[in-house]
Amino acid sequence: MSSQPQYSVELFPPKTAEGMAKLKLEIAQLNALNPAYFSVTYGAGGSTRDGTLDTVAWLRELHIDTAPHLACIGSTREQMRELLHHYQQQGIRRVVALRGDMPSGMGAGERGAFHYANELVEFIRAEFGTAFHIEVAAYPECHPQAGNPSRDLENFKRKVDAGADGAITQYFYNADAYFAFIADCHKNAIQIPIVPGIMPITNYTQLARFSDGCGAEIPRWMRRRLEGFGDDVASIRAFGHEVVLNLCRQLIAGGAPGLHFYTMNQAATTVRLWADLQLSEQANA
Repeated sequence: MSSQPQYSVELFPPKTAEGMAKLKLEIAQLNALNPAYFSVTYGAGGSTRDGTLDTVAWLRELHIDTAPHLACIGSTREQMRELLHHYQQQGIRRVVALRGDMPSGMGAGERGAFHYANELVEFIRAEFGTAFHIEVAAYPECHPQAGNPSRDLENFKRKVDAGADGAITQYFYNADAYFAFIADCHKNAIQIPIVPGIMPITNYTQLARFSDGCGAEIPRWMRRRLEGFGDDVASIRAFGHEVVLNLCRQLIAGGAPGLHFYTMNQAATTVRLWADLQLSEQANA
C-alpha cells in the first residue's frame, strides 16, 4: 500500500431502492474527489448483508477501490470463508475486520465461530495469507465496553499481533486524545498506520445520540455551543464545519497517515472539507 497519506470515505448500505438511487448520486460526487477507497458498513449480525453486497458490487462495477466491513459476530467460519472468496473474486483487496454489535435478541450461544475481531483477523490470515489488506478499529477515547484504556490497548494490540495492516479510529473531536493514543501505541511496539475517523457535524441531535451510544466524547464547550443554536441548522453546520476543519488540520500537521470520513451518505459536507483541506493536492503531491 502507498506510503502517501490516504484519504478515504465510508458509506452505509441503503435499505430501499430510493435510498440506493440517492446514494449513487452521492457516490458520484465523492468519487470525483478520487479517495483512496470507499468502505461499506455491515449491520449488526449481518442485518444489512444483502445491501452491503449490492453496494460493493455496484462500486466494483465502476472500478472503485472498495473495502467492505466484515462483522464476525453471528458468523460461522464457512460463511466468512464464502464471503471472503466472493470479495476476492470481485477484485477486493482491502477489508475492515470488526467484531460487530450483537443484534437485539441474540443470545451468547448464537455468537458464531468468532467472539472478537482478533479471531477474525487470524482467520483471514490463515485462510487467505496476504491476499487482503486488513484494517481494524481503534478507539482513542477507549471502547465503551473495554473498562479502561489499558485493557482497550491490550485488545487493540491483539488485533495488530494477529496480522492487521492498519487501523481506522472511532471519531473524536479532541486531537490530543488521538496523539496520546498514538504515543501509547508506540510505547507498546504498535507501528501500523492508525488513520483518524472524521465525523462531519450537520445534526446535533443525531450526533449526540451516536456519541452516547459509541462512547465518542463531544467536548462540553462544543455541546454548549451546539445546544445554543437550537433548530438553526445553518448555524450548526457552519460551526460544525469550522470545528471539524480545524481538527483535520491539527491531525494532518501532527503527522496523521490520512483521514477517513464517515459521510453518513451525505456527500456535501465531506466534499467541502476535502476542498478546504486541499486533500486532492496533498494525496497527489
